[in-house]
Amino acid sequence: MTPAGVQPTEYTPIFDWGPPRRRISFFTFLAASLVLHALCFYIFQIVYPLTVALLPPPARINLITADSEQGRLLLRWVEAEDPALSSTTQRPAEAEPAIPFNPRHIPSYLLHRPALKQLPNYRPDLRIPSAEPPGPVALPRPTTPSPAGVTATSLSFADKADALGAPKIPPFHFTASRQDPPSAAQFRVGLNARGVVRYCFLENSSGDPALDEQARRVLLLTRFPEIRNPKSEIENFWTTAAFQWGNDLILPASTPAESTAP
Repeated sequence: MTPAGVQPTEYTPIFDWGPPRRRISFFTFLAASLVLHALCFYIFQIVYPLTVALLPPPARINLITADSEQGRLLLRWVEAEDPALSSTTQRPAEAEPAIPFNPRHIPSYLLHRPALKQLPNYRPDLRIPSAEPPGPVALPRPTTPSPAGVTATSLSFADKADALGAPKIPPFHFTASRQDPPSAAQFRVGLNARGVVRYCFLENSSGDPALDEQARRVLLLTRFPEIRNPKSEIENFWTTAAFQWGNDLILPASTPAESTAP
């Protein structure tokens, strides 16, 4: 930069680009630091010498033997304080060795024979036997009720169907879906000239939809004899069919809730 009091001209630079001045203070401090570090290393080496690591002493085992008086005393003390010896019976050294006892079994009947008693003379009983000798009282046995008979389920038609003849009813077995006894089911049946059931309508339900459907299938498979007057103007012959349920129905298994219900 230009010195103070000098007016800058057109050719005077703003910064001073001359060589820097030599600074001796940095090298002075560096030399002083090295001298001080060397002095400290020398002082600490004398005041605090190096420590020497000592090895642990070797392991030693002391054996108690009867060679010395102290060893014999210690062994006698250990033997006297042994809890196993104090709780057992010690035999003296001069005693004879014990011989195991082997007893021989002698049954008691060889030493004592019981006296046998003589049987008394036989004397027959010549008294007249009683007409009512004492004996066990006969208890009346409860009579088991006879099992109820099996009532079969029947299918009947109205009086108008008697003029056609006996129908051919297929074999049937009904399975109920409820435990309650069903009511009589009634159907309205329509027959054609060949005796085939063409129409079947439910009039009175049994209370069990499963039984109603099974009864309807039986009616559809029922066949009547052919109508004698096929030229009749009547196309269909209508009648009424009724099912009277018996006790031959297959009932469902009762659940625990139904069995405990009042």
